[in-house]
Amino acid sequence: MATANTAPAPRTALSGASVAVLKSETRLFLREPGSLFWIMVFPTVLMTILGLIPSFRDPDDALGGRRVIDLYVPVAVLLAMIMAGLQAMPPVLTGYRERGILRRMSTTPVRASALLGAQIALHGVAALGSALLVTAVGRTAFGVRLPRQPFGYLLALLLAVACVLALGALVCAVSRTTRIAGAIGSVVFFPMMFTAGVWVPVQAMPDTLRHIVQFTPFGAASQALDQAAAGDWPNWAYLGVMALWTALVAVAATRTFRWE
Repeated sequence: MATANTAPAPRTALSGASVAVLKSETRLFLREPGSLFWIMVFPTVLMTILGLIPSFRDPDDALGGRRVIDLYVPVAVLLAMIMAGLQAMPPVLTGYRERGILRRMSTTPVRASALLGAQIALHGVAALGSALLVTAVGRTAFGVRLPRQPFGYLLALLLAVACVLALGALVCAVSRTTRIAGAIGSVVFFPMMFTAGVWVPVQAMPDTLRHIVQFTPFGAASQALDQAAAGDWPNWAYLGVMALWTALVAVAATRTFRWE
């Protein structure tokens, strides 16, 4: 009976250590005002600035009677995710590896994967929190309707978050230093912003360009979120594009990632 009671102890200790790592990383994350601003605040600020443009609050026949600000709420949501996955997370993880923290952790009972998992979880939660803030401000300040298909909207959000975090992990995997991670992240960052519709909403792009952009993860995400916001279930093709990109990038990141 005593043996049965003491057998789970190592697993319990390991779980407790992982929780301690998560708490520690959370404290460090909250001490980074720059990351918090760009993930949590900047997308809402950008959307607010655009919403203050009078013409962006007027219905547009070319957009099916919708307003430009209605299209920019999902865009701001995606911008928060891109900031978290491509600008904030890679330098942190690369810095840990560059300073040998991950290598030293591999010699302790706490696996380095706990640190990696904590960072992915924190940036994912921050991105989703920013999405909630953007949606709330869009609703209260500019009368943007809440998603009429909430379950489809949530599914598209989760797929988009998974995809951008996988991209961030891949950037970290192929970067030996934080400087390289920042450079690669910036190179990927601007095309992702374009395909998400930051400069021109995907729905307002010319037909040929829109069809091309829809095969990118954030072009598909923009379309899926827009459909769910309008009350339709997101097209399975858009969800499939995001899922496929997530799987391919995650496999590539797993195969190329090194702890030291």
